[in-house]
Amino acid sequence: MRSSTSKAPSSDAKLCRYATRIGLAKLSKMAFDGGDLRPLWHELVAKVGAGKATAGEGLDLSVITQLLGDKDLGLEIQSQVLAQQQLFRSPCASAAPRLRVLALAAAMDMGGNTPIEFLLEGSDIELMTLYIVPGIALPDPLPDHDIAIVIASDSDDCREALLDIARLSMSWPRPLLNAPGRICNLDRDKLHRLLRDVSGLAIPATARVARAQLSEIARSSAGLADIADGLAFPITARPIGSHAGFGLAKLCDAREIERYLLEQPEPDFFVSQYIDYASDDGLFRKYRITYVDGRPLAVHMAISEQWKIWYLNAEMKTSAAKRAEEAEFMRTFDDSFAARHRCALSELAARIDLDYFTIDCAETKQGELLIFEADNTSIVHNMDPPDIFPYKPPQMRKIFNAFAAMLIGRAGIPVESSKEIVAVFGD
Repeated sequence: MRSSTSKAPSSDAKLCRYATRIGLAKLSKMAFDGGDLRPLWHELVAKVGAGKATAGEGLDLSVITQLLGDKDLGLEIQSQVLAQQQLFRSPCASAAPRLRVLALAAAMDMGGNTPIEFLLEGSDIELMTLYIVPGIALPDPLPDHDIAIVIASDSDDCREALLDIARLSMSWPRPLLNAPGRICNLDRDKLHRLLRDVSGLAIPATARVARAQLSEIARSSAGLADIADGLAFPITARPIGSHAGFGLAKLCDAREIERYLLEQPEPDFFVSQYIDYASDDGLFRKYRITYVDGRPLAVHMAISEQWKIWYLNAEMKTSAAKRAEEAEFMRTFDDSFAARHRCALSELAARIDLDYFTIDCAETKQGELLIFEADNTSIVHNMDPPDIFPYKPPQMRKIFNAFAAMLIGRAGIPVESSKEIVAVFGD
C-alpha cells in the first residue's frame, strides 16, 4: 500500500488558517478499546489517492498508520503533510472555548510530543497545535491564543525544533510554558547530572555510549568505570530514543553485552547502573507521577514479578489484588508516598523547573526515591475501562483539572471559584 500514499494530501491551508483532525486521543482510544482502524485507514488512503484529503485527514492517516505498526510510513505521510500545513485544531467540547491553547510541537513520531490532547479532551479549552518545522516559516500572524506550551521532547530528533522555539520564545507574545532550554535537561544522562546529589533521591549513573565503545567493553569489562563514575555490573542498556522498554536489557557481564549487541543494531545506547528495587515480598513496584505547576500527582502504579515494568506488561487488569493496591496508592498519595518523599520530590521539581512533566520512579530498599526517568511526553490518560478501574477516572479528572487550572491561571484569566475549574471536566 505504500504507493497509495505517494501523493501528498491536499492542503486546506488556503481555505482556513488551520486544519481540523480527529486527533491522537480519539484515535488512540479506538485502538486501545480494540477497535479496527483499518477501514478508516483505507478510507483515508483512498481520499489521498484521489487528491481529496485535507491536511487534517493526512495527519490522522499518519497517526493511524503508526498505530497499525508502520512507523516509517506514518512519518513519511506526516512529512508530506507538514510540508504544506503546520497548524491543526483538535476537537473541542465547546463552540465558545474559555481558553485558547497553542501547543508548539516537533515533527516527531506519535510519542515524541506531549500527548496534550489527552489532558484537554472533553474540556471547553481549545487546542491548536503548531508544528515547528526547520526551514518552514511560522504563520504570520501567529494564530490567536491565550497561552502557549512547548510539547516537543528532549529527543535528539527534536533538537533543531527546540532551538527554533528557544529563539522564538525570546519575543513570544503570550505566556509560554515548558521552556525549551529546560526540556533538554530531561535526557537520561543530563538528568543524572542534574539530580545525583539530591538528598533522599537515588538515580542510577547514566551515560551515552556509542556502539563501538560498548563493543570494546564487551571485550574488557575494565572500561565500565570510564563511562560513568561508579558504573559496574550489572548494568542496563537501551537504544537511545527507544520507549516502553524496547531494547532495554539487564547485562551482568561482558559476554551478555556481546550477545546484546548482536540483537540490537542501533548505533548509540544509554547505559545505566542497575539498581535492585524489589520490595520485601519480591515484587517490583513502579510509579508514574505527574507534576502540574510544581505539584506531584499520582498517575499509576505498576506491580510485577519482573524488574522491567511498564504498565501494560504488569497485568494490572487481571489482578484484583494489584488494582486494590494501586487504588490505595492513589487514595493516600498526598499523606503517604508524597509525604515520605516530600523533600526529594520538591527539590526534583525545583531543579527540573518545568510547568508540566512526569517521572517514572520506585523506592529503593533503603527507602530512597529511585528515579528512572523524567519526561514531558509520557502519556497520562483516562482510557482504562472504569468497570475494572473505578478508582482511575476521579484521579485522572483531578490531574486534568489541575492542568486546566494551571493554563487558566498562567494565562491571567480570572477564575471565580474552584467549581468553575471542576466544571471544565465535570465532577
